[in-house]
Amino acid sequence: MTQSHGDESWRRAPFRHAEFLPVDLDLSEDADGTIRLTSRQPFEPIDANLARAFLNTAARLGNADALAEKGADGEWSYTSFARLAREVRGAAQWMLDNLPRGGVLVIMAENSVAVGALSFAAFATGTVLCPVSPAYGMAGGDHARLRHVFDRTAPAAIYCDPREPYERALKDIGCSATILSSDPDIFGSETVAISDVFATEPTAAVDAAIAEVDTEATAQYMMTSGSTGLPKVVEQSLDALAANTAQGIGLIGRAAGWDDVMLDWLPWHHAAGASVLRAGLVQGGTLHIDAGKPAPGLFDTSIDNLRGLSVPYFNNVPLGYAMLVEAMDGDEVLRDSFFAKMRLMLYGGAGLPQHVYDKLQRHAVAATGHRIHMTTGYGMTETVSGCCAIHYETDKVGIGLPGPGVEMKLVPNGERYEARLRGPMLMKGYLDEPEKTAAAFDEEGYYRTGDLVVFHDRADPAQGLAFAGRMAEEFKLSNGTWVYGGQLRDRLLKALGDDVAELVLADDNRAFLGLLVWPRQGATLDGIAAKLSTFNEGQQGGSAKIRRVRLLERPPSANDHEISDKGTINRRAVLDNRADAVDALFAEQVPDDVREI
Repeated sequence: MTQSHGDESWRRAPFRHAEFLPVDLDLSEDADGTIRLTSRQPFEPIDANLARAFLNTAARLGNADALAEKGADGEWSYTSFARLAREVRGAAQWMLDNLPRGGVLVIMAENSVAVGALSFAAFATGTVLCPVSPAYGMAGGDHARLRHVFDRTAPAAIYCDPREPYERALKDIGCSATILSSDPDIFGSETVAISDVFATEPTAAVDAAIAEVDTEATAQYMMTSGSTGLPKVVEQSLDALAANTAQGIGLIGRAAGWDDVMLDWLPWHHAAGASVLRAGLVQGGTLHIDAGKPAPGLFDTSIDNLRGLSVPYFNNVPLGYAMLVEAMDGDEVLRDSFFAKMRLMLYGGAGLPQHVYDKLQRHAVAATGHRIHMTTGYGMTETVSGCCAIHYETDKVGIGLPGPGVEMKLVPNGERYEARLRGPMLMKGYLDEPEKTAAAFDEEGYYRTGDLVVFHDRADPAQGLAFAGRMAEEFKLSNGTWVYGGQLRDRLLKALGDDVAELVLADDNRAFLGLLVWPRQGATLDGIAAKLSTFNEGQQGGSAKIRRVRLLERPPSANDHEISDKGTINRRAVLDNRADAVDALFAEQVPDDVREI
């Protein structure tokens, strides 16, 4: 079955069946227009003692495969639940013997079986788990982010992948923590081999420690993106981690099949990736660790994995889906393998452009005769991970509706609403930042997300909410006119379609709007400028019209904080790091590499 991109018949194809939580809303409106939304579906908690929950699953499943990672030979290597449970117990005993109760374990490593085992061993012993981005150790310079994390958390131990830049970074910041690694020679004679940690013989002390775990205490430190400065350290309890896991299982778990075969690349030092690890190991699925990322050259690894492994559920950021549909355009083997078992696709981290959604569904119908449900995991580090989702049939992109146990308050902001959240998944606060913690919550204890939303149809709230921008992404031109950056970015991505990989709006306090663009292969500056001219004809006012455009050749840099590990663009960092490109956009004499629209 084939379809041209101009053929719209795919829109009439039925959705493939997926079992969702019923939509059962309780909605009320205050006198000031504030709307309160909750789901009437019951919140069904799971064991907040996550180490115990995992070990019970492992005892039930035994030699079934838990985690898989590819070796140097390119073949999948599988670790059973029984083996992983043994490594968790061994690492837990080592922590009890060598770390203070409540001590901090920093993990600076890519996703691996070792990281999974250490994470649940920390949950078993009251050790505070602190995963950080590998980019912190690779960035060079003064290692400001890594130094900041170490100063705040005072780690007792750190697990590192065996990379020489990590060794230099730890030396530069004066790390005194015990270092664990798979190759101790990289870090010096005092380094502990991770194989020795896992080989530690567990005693009854491990079971005693698990029984004594305080699920209300801080169990994990997670970093915010730090897009406007150094990251904040978010304190999360096991109660919050388990509540969010239960919300995810209730919202989309039956459709996603976390007890089935999974493939996921999202890093475990970020909220979304860590939630997949927890849900998979507690639910009893087989999680294949995808070493690819949605970045040029790195996404080929994901494509290769998807050609050989069909899964019922896929999780990625919008940039990853944009790269996926581009790869599918000329690869029916990839397309057919990807959609063979697919029931549910999830995106998070940013709004999904409608044109990317449409192309995904064209490919799905061509492969299966069905559209595939697409959902979001709307949430943030402060809510552990996604706590709202699309859990109903729809062809609209958006953030969905709150899950069981989630209270959402929508505060009027012009024609939009600021979203605020309350529930058992909320953070304890920001470590050692009481003023920022207090400012993050309103007088009723709702977390202020800073995100703006609208109803798809106010008369029918069951159709869900759509993302309508971030307050932090909105800025003024020099004439005082507001630019609604998030909404405008999404419209531009749709208008420019296949010509553009990503874009950044420029700039605050300028007389007009300029645009910096990362083009796709084959796109030209003149072609993009022509599309922008057509786009401008449909806009009213200077706050939505693009006056000048310039192409960027150098990809966004993770080391310079221009792109997160999740593939989302940090607008401010791009503008600050590429001042020459910004200056060219607004030069009095228009340069040759800039087009006036």
